[in-house]
Amino acid sequence: MTFEEARAQFPVLERVAYLNAGSMGPLARATGEAMAAGLRADVEDGRAGSVYFERMLELRKGVRERLAALLAVPPERVALASSTSSGCNVVLGGLELGPGDEIVTTDAEHPGLLLPLAVSGARIVVAPVTTRPAAEAVDVIRAAVGPRTRLIAISHVVWTTGQVIPVNEVKEATGLPLLVDGAQSVGAIPVEAGAADFYTVSCQKWLCGPDPLGGLYVADPDGLSLASPTYFSQESLQVDGSFVPKAGAQRFDTGWLAVPSLAGLLAALDVAPDWRFERGREIAERCRERLVQAGFAVRTEPGQAGLVTFEPREGEPEAAAAKALAAGVAIRALPNTPWIRASCGYWTSDDDVDRLVAALA
Repeated sequence: MTFEEARAQFPVLERVAYLNAGSMGPLARATGEAMAAGLRADVEDGRAGSVYFERMLELRKGVRERLAALLAVPPERVALASSTSSGCNVVLGGLELGPGDEIVTTDAEHPGLLLPLAVSGARIVVAPVTTRPAAEAVDVIRAAVGPRTRLIAISHVVWTTGQVIPVNEVKEATGLPLLVDGAQSVGAIPVEAGAADFYTVSCQKWLCGPDPLGGLYVADPDGLSLASPTYFSQESLQVDGSFVPKAGAQRFDTGWLAVPSLAGLLAALDVAPDWRFERGREIAERCRERLVQAGFAVRTEPGQAGLVTFEPREGEPEAAAAKALAAGVAIRALPNTPWIRASCGYWTSDDDVDRLVAALA
């Protein structure tokens, strides 16, 4: 597949310099067609019968296998989720931590991780990585670990600064259970999740899938309590509510996921080219360099992932993002920061980057 062919799959790129995959990725034509076909079947044929139910199960199986391949882990260790947040809640509910326990996180985490941490019952210790160079992240996180630390919960790619945290090195340095928020990594950079104990996935971002869909890798399903069972958790059920859980991580599956959305996600995963990571890294670096040359204060260090964070020349970030959108450039103003964020994927062109700079000049 050529670059031009890859771009042609996304109708929005015909009009918009779409630099917002860190929030919601662009939807490919094939994704929309698969969703429309699924919804049309629901409308015309109804949502009933063994054929319908078996198709739903087959789609769930297919999504599980594809997410496992992206994470380089066995499918039986992957649960289906509705989001990164729901995956984090599964883990923190199942760990059953209390006031005598501590969780180490960073000062750069998304609410999708922070809010589950806040209600975990444990004391939260914050490692200050935002103002430190990316190369110091492992040491800063390790310094926050104490005798009561029961979990490290961090992002692989920080949603604000775009910093890549070497999560496997964190695991090696601490030896502690590790929960990784993979919202900004899966689909943007190569991932091998096997070193982590838990790794979450957002499917609507860099995987360009429908929402709300996600995933959760669990290294040892038998070692995590099942705090919030769903219909898909049980192998067999008794009249008093006692049940035998499904084998592997499937017991942690979220409830019903829309059949058209599952079909759309599989279609989305099919359109990504083999060279997506290399191209994404190259265009993100090109975007960063272009912004520096144009005089913007860029927060993202060289050599990170697909996110490029910088300060507008004038005005508030929200006003700058609105100005860019009016010029046909989709970016994100980051709340409670002075920054705006451009998300560069394999579909991003040099012209998209030029339009970004021109829109904010």
